[in-house]
Amino acid sequence: MKRTASRRSAARLSAVAALAALVLTGCAGGSGDGSAPAAGHRTRDLTYAEDLRISDAEQRLVARCMAGHGFRYWTDRPLSLAESRPLGYVQDDVRWARTYGYGSRITAEEDRARLRNPNLAYRKGLGAARRAAYDTALDGGRTAELLRTEVPGGGRVSKQTGGCDGEAERKLYGDPGTWFRLDTTASNLRPLYVGKLLRDRRFTAAVHAWSACMKRAGLPYRDPDAARQATRQHPAVQTRAEEARSFAAETRIAVADATCAREVSLRSVGQDREAHYLAQLDGEYGARLEAYRQVRLKALERAERIVPART
Repeated sequence: MKRTASRRSAARLSAVAALAALVLTGCAGGSGDGSAPAAGHRTRDLTYAEDLRISDAEQRLVARCMAGHGFRYWTDRPLSLAESRPLGYVQDDVRWARTYGYGSRITAEEDRARLRNPNLAYRKGLGAARRAAYDTALDGGRTAELLRTEVPGGGRVSKQTGGCDGEAERKLYGDPGTWFRLDTTASNLRPLYVGKLLRDRRFTAAVHAWSACMKRAGLPYRDPDAARQATRQHPAVQTRAEEARSFAAETRIAVADATCAREVSLRSVGQDREAHYLAQLDGEYGARLEAYRQVRLKALERAERIVPART
């Protein structure tokens, strides 16, 4: 499935959104165990564990569909639930930090897995005609339907959908056009309020308190992003001994980061302020966000009949 932005601003919005995946350690609230409560009368958000289950189900559906077209297709070899935890701007799980640091080794393993992806080798080994048939079966090829929708704040994006990729999405989410519009809206709201959040007095006060805590630990970083970036200042290629030293330094900073974040309640303050600014968008986007949550909850119900939860 392919997306193209009709304006360069869409790429800038994505960069801002990535920078400001501010407060949550994952998608919505919750610990990943499926226990996240509903917020008032609204449909609850999914936990990251539930998100993973939908993603795993989508891969399984694609593999089944490709087999029906006479092709082999390998699903991703998934990480454990703990390894798959999204790393947001605030990471306050000290035990996770002691084990994984900021996740550099997880990222490196994912990079190696992408390079070893058996689907790439399999496709490359096909003859020209079979390779074209494989592409058409997988994503619809040149005949795939092109979906277009508006991005909150301006600009348009498009996505081709077809083949087994499109069929898997349809089985999980229903109408492709509706899902694309809802997903695009939900995925692009942060740029509309992140500036206000970064200037919010309560949030900046919590970040300053975090920074003071880190300074007392001998780690003078202005914010969690600066701490994380400091762990990446090493050669791209390292010996095993150099990598071990880098990871030890990463773990030390990550543990202090999580400890200070917990000490000053940075995550809860950030979540509260983010919810405040997101609520200001309810008038324009509230109905679409509610529909998005409902569609995802139905997708989870379908996914639960296809794949087990990760452990």
